[in-house]
Amino acid sequence: MAAAPQAPDTARYRYTTIEGRPLAYLDQGEGFPVLLGHSYLWNARMWQPQIDALSRHFRVIAPDLWGHGRSAALPEGTRDMQDLARHNLALLDALSINECHLVGLSVGGMWGSALKQMAPERVRKLVLMDTYLGPEPAQSQAQYLGMLRRLEVDQALSEALLNMVVPMFFSPHIDPAAPLCQGFRATLEQLSTGQIVDSIVPLGRLIFTRSDRRDLLPTLDPARTLVMVGEYDLPRPPREASEMARLIGCPLQTIANAGHISNLENRHAVNQALLEFLLHGR
Repeated sequence: MAAAPQAPDTARYRYTTIEGRPLAYLDQGEGFPVLLGHSYLWNARMWQPQIDALSRHFRVIAPDLWGHGRSAALPEGTRDMQDLARHNLALLDALSINECHLVGLSVGGMWGSALKQMAPERVRKLVLMDTYLGPEPAQSQAQYLGMLRRLEVDQALSEALLNMVVPMFFSPHIDPAAPLCQGFRATLEQLSTGQIVDSIVPLGRLIFTRSDRRDLLPTLDPARTLVMVGEYDLPRPPREASEMARLIGCPLQTIANAGHISNLENRHAVNQALLEFLLHGR
């Protein structure tokens, strides 16, 4: 009988220089690489349950988005998802990684799909989680851009803004006093003025005014693509995931009892789905 995989070490932050600025990333495990792209307003540590599970079989790399976690501010001239994809291709180049699996949640799925289109030979399997390649619907776009204008003026997340933002990321059934919600709230409260002005606001505008890239979906290999969505995802509702899976012709995995950050609200279901998809097939 084969020995059970060793328990993974704690992922360590490392740094490389992209566009003249330090980009921080977690790196854990050995084997075929898996690149993880996290959600806006979070950081690479949100992937810790998946890093621990996947790194028993793969080398897992999770960069911090610009201005999030330990990465430097958004490089000047960053205008769209293609620019973010180029930055992550540069990370793969810096690590001498020619091919990887890519798992992207929310904006991670947006730039991840752009990377797949830009360099299809570099991504073997693609997982699109709680994301949407269509444009932001007019109603939510107006709401989010209004919140960003307020954030730009205040240069901090006010109590009122926190009360609007935090619940968006979770199932409506979660207790607001739960450590997951309170920890996220505390992270937002600690954002510096520089992070907000130089990265959070411009990145938000980049995300919520993104172009429609649904034309990419039918070009993806349905055998190597998986769409996943939290059952109660509010910003990226399941109907959007269903539309994408239909256009690709790939499986759709609904994560029960989870909202937008489905990988944390139902980590066990997400880990199981990712392992099954990434470990098997071609």
